[in-house]
Amino acid sequence: MYSIIKKSLQGEELDFTIGSIRSAVILLAIPMMLEMMMESVFALVDLYFVGHLPNSSYAIQTVGLTESVLAIVYSLAMGISMAATAVVSRRIGEKDPAAASKAGVQAILLATAINVAISIFGFVYATQILMWMGASQPVALHGTAFMQIMMSSSLFITLLFLINGIFRGAGNAAIAMKSLWVANITNIILCPILINGFGPIPAFGLTGAAIATTIGRGAGVVYQIYYLLNGKSALKIVVSYFNPSWQQIKALIKIATPAVLQFVIASGSWIFLAQLVAVTGGDHGSAGYQTALRLLMFFMLPAWGLSNAAATLVGQNLGAKQLQRAEESVMKTAKYNVMYMLGVTILSLAGASLLASFFTNDQQVQVIAIRAIRIMSVGYVFYGIGMVLMNAFNGAGDTWTPTWINLAGFWFLQIPLGYFLAQYLDMGPDGVFIAIPVSETTISIVGFIVFRKGRWKKTKV
Repeated sequence: MYSIIKKSLQGEELDFTIGSIRSAVILLAIPMMLEMMMESVFALVDLYFVGHLPNSSYAIQTVGLTESVLAIVYSLAMGISMAATAVVSRRIGEKDPAAASKAGVQAILLATAINVAISIFGFVYATQILMWMGASQPVALHGTAFMQIMMSSSLFITLLFLINGIFRGAGNAAIAMKSLWVANITNIILCPILINGFGPIPAFGLTGAAIATTIGRGAGVVYQIYYLLNGKSALKIVVSYFNPSWQQIKALIKIATPAVLQFVIASGSWIFLAQLVAVTGGDHGSAGYQTALRLLMFFMLPAWGLSNAAATLVGQNLGAKQLQRAEESVMKTAKYNVMYMLGVTILSLAGASLLASFFTNDQQVQVIAIRAIRIMSVGYVFYGIGMVLMNAFNGAGDTWTPTWINLAGFWFLQIPLGYFLAQYLDMGPDGVFIAIPVSETTISIVGFIVFRKGRWKKTKV
């Protein structure tokens, strides 16, 4: 086990079409879980420092609502990243690293073009976006600069996800993990300095958190690009790959469009729920929900990282024509994710008060956060299973199946149920909290039924 863990952290491309499936899952899962844990640390570091500022409810709500809007950017990033992982892993499974490299570069060109438009829109309409999300005018004005900086940095967010998806598809999850280490260490160092001030550096307050996060993510992207271009990776990048290949871009868009859509569907639901909590629970209710949601994501992102192992294993093994091994890899990954999420459930139920008090000193916010943590954690085990199944479909290039499942589960179940409980039954924020585990559990059950039918094995990439 020690040798497997050591190998998983070294940073080299591995062939997962041979050898022990258990070892393959562990080799991928360890760096992927650490990578996603580092990604979740971004929001928690910001939340911790701004939660101790004057008017902390304003600051916490701004961070939370901005993250909810950035979920659209994350959706775009994860969708394109998933397409890149599917294509790169399939080409690696076919033993064609040159084609894998070219596909990765074309995905980067596509992401860059899209994010320029997003950055401009987010910068210009930052205040209006916060108010549309349910923030009061004082909160929106207080958080405008934070929103402008975060939206303007959408390219860094997308590239961080995308290039890591390329590394994962090639079987090198350790480099993806290390890029997040670089980004987070930079953010953790800069956050207290820029928020509270240090020596000649003035205190920027809430805006300082956005500056620190942007610089941190930028540092992570620089590390990724350096590794791509240093010639030591199996993914060899040459200048000619940067010429747009419309056929390759079209193929990526074909996979990425439903992949982006499935995450947008989920993000759209979370945005609606955030707005519903803000309307029914006021500023303190919204801040409490956002605190609980950041904690949920802190625990969920490592599970997402583990489930990413299924995407790489499915892609490489389908490329190598090993269909049964691909299916066995998914079931093994799901087993490990259930074990992890069971532990998280116990921790959340038992330690909700401690977790909430750590991130905010506002008693009213703490009460809402504790209730939200306990209610939402009931479905954690099912969340874990659902993540693995969705990533298995995506890794195979079958991005439409999880899109339809997400549409039904989030927009036809989660949103109507949350609205019914919160508004019609007058349960307020509690109704929203209950709708989340109910819908996530339903999505997991439907996903398992569809997975067992096996149509994903026939997807051509």
